[in-house]
Amino acid sequence: MFGFYNGKKVFITGHTGFKGSWLCRMLSAAGAEVTGYALEPPTTPSLFCLAGLDKDIRSFVGDICDYNTLKKVFDETEPEIVFHLAAQPIVREGYKDPAYTYGTNVMGTVHILECLRNSDSVKSFLNVTTDKVYKNKEWEWGYRENEELNGLDPYSNSKSCSELVTHSYKNSFFTKEDGTAVVSISTARAGNVIGGGDFADDRIIPDCVRAVVAGKNIIVRNPFSVRPYQHVLEPLYAYLLIAAKQYEDNRYAGSYNVGPDEKDCLETGRLVDLFIKYWGNGIEWVNQYDGGPHEANYLKLDSSRLKSRLGWTPRWDTETAVKKTVEWSKAWINNESVRECMDKQIKEFITG
Repeated sequence: MFGFYNGKKVFITGHTGFKGSWLCRMLSAAGAEVTGYALEPPTTPSLFCLAGLDKDIRSFVGDICDYNTLKKVFDETEPEIVFHLAAQPIVREGYKDPAYTYGTNVMGTVHILECLRNSDSVKSFLNVTTDKVYKNKEWEWGYRENEELNGLDPYSNSKSCSELVTHSYKNSFFTKEDGTAVVSISTARAGNVIGGGDFADDRIIPDCVRAVVAGKNIIVRNPFSVRPYQHVLEPLYAYLLIAAKQYEDNRYAGSYNVGPDEKDCLETGRLVDLFIKYWGNGIEWVNQYDGGPHEANYLKLDSSRLKSRLGWTPRWDTETAVKKTVEWSKAWINNESVRECMDKQIKEFITG
């Protein structure tokens, strides 16, 4: 599958973020001509800067809400494949600044789709959303792609809206009267990702790393909440697979859940236990609810469609994902080459 991307022109929005950085490295290693459009890296430090990814791709700094600048870069690039990752991705930030969250996550999607609508080069487009797009009924089983889209909080709801915008554009502008697709368009709804280089606030593994570095106990807000945790390479591989398959055959276009198997949907407390197991040094965690906004207790995905239609299966279980995350984090703390660690893990993931 990676051979498909050799020489392909790929455009990534949100490339300076955590997932975007790993995606840039995977695509550049596969020989793709990658152009990225995003704000400056959202954290300090950042994976994008630590790994020197700017030397692998054409990197443009710009706001997804600035349509004119986005279109100028897009038109100059003439991409064949587009991955839309640009977003305000944090639930708590959505409560703090809902207007910005909706503006970025909804109008940002409109803007990139407008670029597609006014372009003749794009053949494959993937909008990366989230598992939180579904109306959460606290089910203990996984949501399927035909479930109601109606996220509760501003972040989740804005991503639900992003899905609806994508479907509207797909039906209105990219599908002929006979049902033939002008551009193959899909959305991918991924679960909670972990991996080396995530420095975001209000995410459990980055919180663990920060606590260890500071010599403090790990604070866990909701230790009994169940989430579909997976290594960041899992959904990224799925994104690459979806985009490649629909490029060659538009019948593969659609909406896809990307989540781990049932056994890897863990309570957050159990995830932290795994982190402590591989980090060592007598670390402890404490259950400390801080009175924050509503968060779901149960959230799982059913990825049967992705498995049956595209042959995708998870490669690393959650324990392996945590182990690899600790490996990267220790390399960073010890001033080792995180770029080499990324390349090593990507190779292990692909060949393993």
